[in-house]
Amino acid sequence: PRPSFSDKLSSSVGSLWDKIKTLFHRCWGPAGSWAPPLSFGRPHLLPISYPQPTEATAEAAEEPGSWEETFKTHTDTKPNGPTSVGLDFSLPGFEHVYGIPEHAESLRLRTTEGGDPYRLYNLDVFQYELYNPMALYGSVPLLLAHSTRRTLGIFWLNAAETWVDISSNTAGKTLFGKLLDYMQGGGETPQTDVRWMSESGIIDVFLLLGPAPAAVMGQYAALTGTQAMPPLFALGYHQSRWNYNDEEDVAAVERGFEEHAVPCDVLWLDIEHADGKRYFTWDPSKFPRPRAMLEQLAAKKRKMVSIVDPHIKVDSGYRVHSELRSRGFYVKTKDGNDYEGWCWPGSAAYPDFTNPEMRAWWASMFAYDQYEGSTETLFTWNDMNEPSVFSGPEVTMHKDAVHYGGWEHRDVHNLYGLYVQMATAEGQIQRSGGQHRPFVLSRAFFAGSQRYGAVWTGDNTAEWDHLKISIPMCLSFGLAGLAFCGADVGGFFKNPDAELLVRWYQAGAFQPFFRAHAHLDTARREPWLFGEENAALIRGAVRLRYALLPFWYTAFYHSHRHGVPVMRPLWMEYPEDTTTFAIDDQYLIDRALLVHPVTEQGARGVQIYLPGKGEVWYDTVSYQKHHAPQTLYMPV
Repeated sequence: PRPSFSDKLSSSVGSLWDKIKTLFHRCWGPAGSWAPPLSFGRPHLLPISYPQPTEATAEAAEEPGSWEETFKTHTDTKPNGPTSVGLDFSLPGFEHVYGIPEHAESLRLRTTEGGDPYRLYNLDVFQYELYNPMALYGSVPLLLAHSTRRTLGIFWLNAAETWVDISSNTAGKTLFGKLLDYMQGGGETPQTDVRWMSESGIIDVFLLLGPAPAAVMGQYAALTGTQAMPPLFALGYHQSRWNYNDEEDVAAVERGFEEHAVPCDVLWLDIEHADGKRYFTWDPSKFPRPRAMLEQLAAKKRKMVSIVDPHIKVDSGYRVHSELRSRGFYVKTKDGNDYEGWCWPGSAAYPDFTNPEMRAWWASMFAYDQYEGSTETLFTWNDMNEPSVFSGPEVTMHKDAVHYGGWEHRDVHNLYGLYVQMATAEGQIQRSGGQHRPFVLSRAFFAGSQRYGAVWTGDNTAEWDHLKISIPMCLSFGLAGLAFCGADVGGFFKNPDAELLVRWYQAGAFQPFFRAHAHLDTARREPWLFGEENAALIRGAVRLRYALLPFWYTAFYHSHRHGVPVMRPLWMEYPEDTTTFAIDDQYLIDRALLVHPVTEQGARGVQIYLPGKGEVWYDTVSYQKHHAPQTLYMPV
């Protein structure tokens, strides 16, 4: 396993002064002289006297990984030397902290004492682990703290690899232990300590003082923007898999939705639709008439989404590659050559989305005369935009690759996916002359990605625990501004049985982004393939989604205007109810609808907590009235 960044930082602190002395010795030589072996520019300094180097300073200078680091077969040259920035925050009176997605974790963040910190570093992760601080596909360095008295936020604006350590003086204490401390007149004030550490960059941090939860959301939105208002069709049901084979397969799937009376607004095409995985093209044998296919879907008021990934096949006969290379728009190696790696098309190069000229060119590629076969009903999915490099360290780009303006990749890594989605969304806006809202789904994200479209939880698995974890993951996304989020219904990997698939449809219908998706090697799982009884249950869940579309649309309008999540934890609306602080198996849509999905195999009932002193809740099926607060058992 990769060495913990916190371990590296801790081991460095003790010898920091020795390293400073060694650095001065390297740059200026013996006291009073000046020798410029490093490119710091000529310093305007008086002669300096300091203790001469000792064995300790020489040892510090040779610490492995300081000036060059090897990870498996990859070497990071660190041309600018070792860097890191960090800052500690103490939060007296707070026991509950949330946020910093993306992690497959409970809503309330756990302390990291005795283990690895939470890591923020966008990576293409294969079959991710649950309840683990490992890095996943996206990163938002926003942490929220909540108590009965106030809510606050810490926004650590840094796009480099970042680690977040969390400790608490109440960690491990039971409720009984806390009560005993209180009764004995002892016990310290609860406090949570948060340590932020980033590999490079500067300390640029915003404290969001609330004090109400919605106020913190508004303050964060003032900095990074609100959720883009989606087109109405995007709030319907999406049907996807890797891959629908050809135009005939697409037509057969669409007929299936008609024949089985299951609403569906969007059909999706994965990487196999393109000619040799050359994006902005169509496979001439499988999809010879893409415009006619799109027009047939449009006749039924349906849309299509095709995948456009940011790795470009290195092929001199491929127009997209030739233009990018001739314009110098690719990310460079440290030696100034085009950076190349291995991805779905084979040898691939990576457009430099930090370059505004490159983003403008990319946006222009979505014009109808540039993206051949496209129409106004074709929208876009940006996958693999962490960026994913199969041949790179940790399946991503080398940190010493160089971007526009001379920035190393290590400095901007977590921004790459945001810029891909930004340029794609801008292309869709431009193609319609600014008349139509874009729809772009992105796997990688950063603070502000909400301005450009939707996100999802990545490559999950057809297991009950993955269904269960989708709820706190989407809640954490929403707290970080990413209101248009969802999880692959049915699980991307493996094959769900009928019960799991039905329960996932019932849960997915009440998450903001509602898409079924599956891996190439899985069995087909369109809603009608599991028998009529299960098809009827799935049909009911999807139809309920459509019946509530005006409510969903209004909730997104509130999010777009005020920065509040569409799917939100109970404590946001009931901030003084301590029972809600750790609940992450039920949630609210906007302020009015409480949802408790069934996520246990074989469940025959669920316990539902109804919050709010004096509130009255109504069952949407039976219209029965319930007075809060109470815990209610409901058969399912």
